[in-house]
Amino acid sequence: MVNPFEMMKNLKNVEENAKKIKEELGKISATGSSGGNIVQVTLNGKFEMLSIFIDPIAQGDVPMLQDLIVAAHHNAMEKIQEEIKEKSGSLMKDMGLDGIKIPGLNS
Repeated sequence: MVNPFEMMKNLKNVEENAKKIKEELGKISATGSSGGNIVQVTLNGKFEMLSIFIDPIAQGDVPMLQDLIVAAHHNAMEKIQEEIKEKSGSLMKDMGLDGIKIPGLNS
């Protein structure tokens, strides 16, 4: 039988953990690169761009530079997504929910 008081306690823990995750997302950052580090893009856990580096060697070839920026951004996004999955997985385990399948977070 489910104890409603226990459920309320668990809900409060879930809310607190969700707040922790939101705070942690702002602290996470990852740098993606392309073209042998000609372009580097740094994102935070909220997928906001924090910085971009373009090596001066890339000057003059605008179409190539545009492709490199897009590729570096995608690379940074993949890294952030992996870190979010790792952090979410450990949180789910801490909450005792690691056996539950959530699309996009675990496979």
